[in-house]
Amino acid sequence: VRKQWYQRRVRGNSQGLNNRKQQRTRMLVMGFEGSANKLAVGIVREDGTILSNCRRTYITPPGTGFQPSHTATHHREHIIEVTKQALEEAKVKPQDLTALAYTRGPGMGGPLRSVAVVVRMLSQLWNKPCLLYTSPSPRDRQKS
Repeated sequence: VRKQWYQRRVRGNSQGLNNRKQQRTRMLVMGFEGSANKLAVGIVREDGTILSNCRRTYITPPGTGFQPSHTATHHREHIIEVTKQALEEAKVKPQDLTALAYTRGPGMGGPLRSVAVVVRMLSQLWNKPCLLYTSPSPRDRQKS
């Protein structure tokens, strides 16, 4: 299914083109990261060009650690604002995006869930596919 979607989206549908030159659509992905105290939303082109990279950081009171519930609340309060800022900075509209991506883990459960819910909602509103990204663990990095 993904391969068929990719072929239609990126390569175009060749039926009925009568040998006309097909125009290739460039991929443009909006990525969301919220696995810990930092919330980030970025937009990247297919060639790796970063069009925007907007962030907000949750800072705890001195002498306290990160509580997942407080961090999740921070992310929920700021994610829409950061998303709008990323779109403005990149000078793109939601309909220009090819897909949305978000961090699946590892990280703190509360913040990860908060971001995932918003990305899934935007995916439905904007009619864009969701891509999951799992950060490699340090153990995986040592193997390569």
